[in-house]
Amino acid sequence: MPHEFAMKEVALQAGVSLATVDRVLHQRPGVRAATRRRVEQACAELARQQQQLGLSGRRFMIDLVMEAPQRFTRIVRDALGVAMLRARPALFRTRDHLAETIAVEQLVAILDAIGRRGSHGVLLKAPDLPPVAAAVGRLLARGVPVVTLVTDLQGVQRHAYVGLDNRRAGETAAYLMAQWFGREAVDVLASSSGQRFQGEDERIQAFVQALAASHPACKVHVLDVGQGLHAPTAVAVERLLARHSAVAAVYSVGGANAAIVAAFDRLQRHCHPFIGHDLDDDNLALLRAGRLSAVLHHDLHHDLQLACQHFLRAHGALAGAPDQQRSNVEVITPFNLPERPG
Repeated sequence: MPHEFAMKEVALQAGVSLATVDRVLHQRPGVRAATRRRVEQACAELARQQQQLGLSGRRFMIDLVMEAPQRFTRIVRDALGVAMLRARPALFRTRDHLAETIAVEQLVAILDAIGRRGSHGVLLKAPDLPPVAAAVGRLLARGVPVVTLVTDLQGVQRHAYVGLDNRRAGETAAYLMAQWFGREAVDVLASSSGQRFQGEDERIQAFVQALAASHPACKVHVLDVGQGLHAPTAVAVERLLARHSAVAAVYSVGGANAAIVAAFDRLQRHCHPFIGHDLDDDNLALLRAGRLSAVLHHDLHHDLQLACQHFLRAHGALAGAPDQQRSNVEVITPFNLPERPG
């Protein structure tokens, strides 16, 4: 039982006598269970109020650094805005460093500049490459907490990761495919935006392993080019389809799904099932049109609220142990679209 508060405050909050508070705090007998709970709840409420007072007016500047298609950075930015509002009375502001594609040297230069200038934290979606990990290490050495989003980094002890459990997502996609296939053996295109992003690679590995276990006759053709952008993805998919006439299903972890659909259409090829990720505008339209069979979704609002909490804890502004659990996957169809995607 915490003792940070005067017994008078606890007694007033709980509506009991000072003697009762004293007995509860010192674990003495003679107090009913219901009264004991009231005192404990009063202490918890006073702790929450004290925390709110400690946060009141405190300002935190964080840097959002992302290499991702605009359709994804847009939904991240919207969800982060909601998370920052929920963090009140702490006041968050962001500096955005967003690019659909960026050279590794330029990305490292951005991270080093943030370190020199100072920041209360960096929220990072970046390729899993040694120069990037080294730059993150330099940020951490300067006391700047780094939280990775959706895709993680190896070789560096970042402050935390927030995002989807990528292995479970890949296994879920394989399970859904298996239900649609029945006993039929179907070749599958597994498309990612590139080999550099750890989260996407983890999804595909789990998908391939799980599908091989349930449907060993199915072949998976991995396409890891296109960077999640429409034009290069469409060209790459058309080339793969021309080489592999049996491909008739898609698991897309890297986006550009409208481009994949267009490539199948141009070659007059059937595609079903088609499983994608994220509820961006493109995927919502494809779901409603029946071109996507399902989307594997996770709650970005929860992830980004968690990221804000990690930054607050890193600066001693929030008590309690951080939640390190990864977001679970949710299967979205045209019939259970959330009211507020993201």
